[in-house]
Amino acid sequence: MRPRWPRRVFAQVLLVHLLIITGVAGLAAGLFLAPLGAQLDEQAERRALSIAQATAAQPDLAHDLLAGRPAPDGPVQAGAERIRLATGASYVVIVDTRGIRYSHTTPSRIGGRVSSDPGPALSGREWTGIGRGTLGRSARGKVPLRDDEGAVVGAVSVGIAYDNVHALLVRAVPGILLYAGAALAAGALAAVAVSRRLRKRTHGIELTEISALLNEREAMLHGIREGVVALDRRGRVRLVNDEAQRLLGLGPDAIGQPLDTVLPPGRTTDVLAGRVTGTDLLTVRDGRVLVANRMDTADGGTVATLRDRTELEQLRRELDGTRGLTDALRAQDHEHANRLHTLLGLLELGLYEEAAEFVAEVTGAHRATAEQVTERVRDPVVSALLVGKSAVAAERGVALRVSPDSRLPDRVVDARDVVTVLGNLVDNALDAAAAGPRGESWPEPGAGPRDEPRDEPWVEVELRAAGSAVVLRVSDNGPGIPEAARELVFTDGWSTKESSPHRRRGLGLALVRRLAERYGGTARSAEREGGGAVFTVELPEALNHLEGVKR
Repeated sequence: MRPRWPRRVFAQVLLVHLLIITGVAGLAAGLFLAPLGAQLDEQAERRALSIAQATAAQPDLAHDLLAGRPAPDGPVQAGAERIRLATGASYVVIVDTRGIRYSHTTPSRIGGRVSSDPGPALSGREWTGIGRGTLGRSARGKVPLRDDEGAVVGAVSVGIAYDNVHALLVRAVPGILLYAGAALAAGALAAVAVSRRLRKRTHGIELTEISALLNEREAMLHGIREGVVALDRRGRVRLVNDEAQRLLGLGPDAIGQPLDTVLPPGRTTDVLAGRVTGTDLLTVRDGRVLVANRMDTADGGTVATLRDRTELEQLRRELDGTRGLTDALRAQDHEHANRLHTLLGLLELGLYEEAAEFVAEVTGAHRATAEQVTERVRDPVVSALLVGKSAVAAERGVALRVSPDSRLPDRVVDARDVVTVLGNLVDNALDAAAAGPRGESWPEPGAGPRDEPRDEPWVEVELRAAGSAVVLRVSDNGPGIPEAARELVFTDGWSTKESSPHRRRGLGLALVRRLAERYGGTARSAEREGGGAVFTVELPEALNHLEGVKR
């Protein structure tokens, strides 16, 4: 039965590592053992040659060979045996120029011819090799034997039994295998450790699942309608999906480049790089209103998402205009009813000229107010809000006026946020201006109420452009805000007015500050000179930079 290949990634890696380690250990042992036999043979040959050279160097050996005849009890045999026993050689054979033995391990062979050719040594050359003779296979060394004048008078042949060399090789194999096994065990432990780590990192999923997850990730990233930008720990772009390329105007070549290189300096770059923190951060890129969020990854990188709010801008403007118009109609309901009653009374009394003058006066006042607002505030949604709030203020007995310094072009990127900020500031100012009896104000801690009379209640709105920023300033002649409460008024849920069961207070100014911070701006309160309060909000990048936009 064919073995089943594991499906888990860590199991496959472990098995492959074990196979590789086993193969490498076996190959290393084989490569080590292969030349070991040749090295041992060479060492044995050199040893035999050295013994032969030492024997031939004996001072009286050549004289004894020339002076006597081959005999088992001769001096040549005695000297050769002494050297053989001292060195552990298998044999030390000395022959004359005819190849007749003068020494041998077996004395009965003395006087006979040697079984191997002594020609190389008798010709004056040294020789080594592996051969077989009367004593079996051995490593041999042969050298010439010279007299005092240097003439060759014989040869010395020394052999070391090959079985001894083979025994050395056999004894070395277990040690080699032991080291190979230790290396294999260490490699196996390392492979297990790597596989366990890989198992944790891959959550035990299969190799085919990794491929499927990668394909799904690519399809999801490039198919969603949110821009996704991933940065590594060094701030380099490592992923940009199709929507992010469209929103930021980037190309595929942005991958691997620093973010500050592919995007120009500005709020968008600061938000993506993390130099501006927060959630749902607003930024503008090439006339598009983007909402950005960032999240850090475990490897020190960052993933940022971008949502495009530009496509909904026209619908939101229409909705805000409708809401402002509805508020204005609701506020004017009682006022119009009173004016109709007045007009009806004039007509019943027959005062037709007075009735005509009354109608002209009312109509002209409303027209003048609308024209004044639209001349200074060109954005239709913001101007509609101010016209509606003017009617609400008139209903409450408060004069709402637009500062002569107001100049707001119709290049507001997100009119909804400007309307939210301005509407909450105006409502707060109307409440303050209309609160309490005339001549009173909020006393400072430890002080009584003011005694000097106050003018007719009013609220003044100033809107102006400062580069690409919008600056809103709303002031009133109400009681003012104690210094200790100038930061508390922006706290969610904090209010000086009692909350009703069906309406929660303390949300408007908190929303104003959150919107300002999302734009990277500020919202602050101060005391107006002469009494009352002044709220100032700055919204950077609230105006687009496109030229040729209708003003």
